[in-house]
Amino acid sequence: MGAFEIRGGNKLSGTITAQGAKNEALQVLCAVLLTNEAITFHNVPDILDVNTLIDLLEDMGITITRRGANALTLQATNVNTEYFSDPSFKKKSGRMRGAVMLAGPMLARFKSAHIPQPGGDKIGRRRLDTHIRGFEKLGVKFDYDTDQSLFTLDGGNMQGTEILLAEPSVTGTANIVMAAVLTQGITHIYNAACEPYVQQLCRLLNKMGANIAGIGSNLLKIEGVEALHGAEHTMLADMIEVGSFIGMAAITHSELTIKNASVEHLGIIPDTFRSLGIEMNIVGDDIHIPAQEQYNIQKFIDGSILTIYDHPWPGFTPDLLSIVLVTAIQANGTVLVHQKMFESRLFFVDKLIEMGAQIVLCDPHRAVVIGLDREATLRGITMTSPDIRAGVALLIAALSAKGKSTIHNIEQIDRGYERIDERLAALGADIKRID
Repeated sequence: MGAFEIRGGNKLSGTITAQGAKNEALQVLCAVLLTNEAITFHNVPDILDVNTLIDLLEDMGITITRRGANALTLQATNVNTEYFSDPSFKKKSGRMRGAVMLAGPMLARFKSAHIPQPGGDKIGRRRLDTHIRGFEKLGVKFDYDTDQSLFTLDGGNMQGTEILLAEPSVTGTANIVMAAVLTQGITHIYNAACEPYVQQLCRLLNKMGANIAGIGSNLLKIEGVEALHGAEHTMLADMIEVGSFIGMAAITHSELTIKNASVEHLGIIPDTFRSLGIEMNIVGDDIHIPAQEQYNIQKFIDGSILTIYDHPWPGFTPDLLSIVLVTAIQANGTVLVHQKMFESRLFFVDKLIEMGAQIVLCDPHRAVVIGLDREATLRGITMTSPDIRAGVALLIAALSAKGKSTIHNIEQIDRGYERIDERLAALGADIKRID
């Protein structure tokens, strides 16, 4: 198992380019199963979760052709539909939640699919009800094997229908969309997720010949077609990485430029960080963050303490609340961070408190951060990354801390951030990967 050794306190400077979006990649790569023609992808992030999915697709018989560091062509001419009963499928799919995204396209094209027990972050309960109930509305029958922790789905009688989702699940929406594009009839999905990831998937599917209307809204209309064809697709910048770099620049008192940030797709992310007092200049598709002596947390109009909480798009993404929390440590002011969606995502704050942060963990969902205003520095400690986002939040804290910090279980960070140690070292960070 690897670890990062970080000696903090250095100001960073320079330019860093945002990687391709992880969550988008886990959706659009699965769309290759919908056609026997080739699809070429650009700006594919070279990270553990995405590479695990690519390995799964290759094991299923999909041809993978590398076009460069972040480009590849996939073609699903000969798909091994029996692969899901192979023990290696369960082993690989258990490492990541993204494997559930195979079900929708498999149902659409082959009328059967399997869904394993989700892997990925241990951030609380992540049920599959939205996926399964949506498939049921389309006419899918399912059976659950408790011994194998595996759903078996029969899509032999699928038909377009009206679906009202109990929650605007991003992966649930994407999975149901992919199941519906080749299903006879018209499907309406109400309360659909409208995150940029889902929009990008729908745009790709339309380029492949699908008929999807309402993209970017919470009501999608999908008219089933006979077949789909090949296409070419470029992934957006990873909004979570962009937000992470904004917070990192502020807490380390650094001047940074984030290149190719897909600014028009960031929603309220820039304004949320501005509410912490962080200045930024947007030039074209780049974001420049100047070094600030002080950043002051805003208050609400009535003078009450600022609350930042997660909400389905176009609200603030839950994946950046850990970064907001860490960034606020050295701000001037107080903020309440309210993580509504996942009940275990704030438990990493005990390490930040050990480092010297002033944080009150109110309950599993809420934490109050009282900014140190740079009057005291954090101190380096040894810690373990519990999940992708908390891991990067701890990494950012370590970059601002005095002394040496060691972060274990960095495989969690590698799942979502491409060569993060090399890219930060190029900015002046004292970070090295150790065994």
